[in-house]
Amino acid sequence: MDYGAFAKISTTVFADLVDRAQVMDFRMRPLWSGGPRLAGPAYPVSCPPGDNLMFHASIYRAALGSVIVVEGGDCDFAIAGGNVCLAAQRFGVSGLIIDGVIRDAEEVREALFPVYARGLMPKPGVKKSLGTLATPVTCGGVQIALGDVVVADEEGIVILPAADAPALLERAVQADRDERAMTLDDWIDEHRTRIAGLLKEYGYREDEN
Repeated sequence: MDYGAFAKISTTVFADLVDRAQVMDFRMRPLWSGGPRLAGPAYPVSCPPGDNLMFHASIYRAALGSVIVVEGGDCDFAIAGGNVCLAAQRFGVSGLIIDGVIRDAEEVREALFPVYARGLMPKPGVKKSLGTLATPVTCGGVQIALGDVVVADEEGIVILPAADAPALLERAVQADRDERAMTLDDWIDEHRTRIAGLLKEYGYREDEN
């Protein structure tokens, strides 16, 4: 699958095509701004509260180009730090989506490595408990399986089920093309007509307001 094609389309376009259940919680944010859109196949990981062992293990197991998606147990201890993020980058991981917190933001930012998380915490987790690798997780309120397509940018994070991703990409490309071809004047004309129709449909009367 050409994941580069997904990276050319804004998450807002994909979000228009999927249910709300496929869009992550708005508190999942990029830890540095201005970076490229992140797109790739999900490699799901779960970590128990206060523990980051399985995330550290995942960077050596995720396929080239993967986006590691972590279900963290809490926001009290950092799941990732600078060195492990740089190691993930070196091993070909495209980026991280962590439902939890990380530390060493400056190192991550300087490396231009895409990381999305709930925030920062200088205290690291321990490595004493097993979680899971490559099995379904819930991250940012969305259920994610191995190979689902992750698309993330400053607008948010959308998860496309693997089986639906090719068709959704085709629809998104067409929607994006149509949107870019429309001038603002065209949009206003269409929008005004549509809103007027909806007001009439729902019983709005000008003389009552």
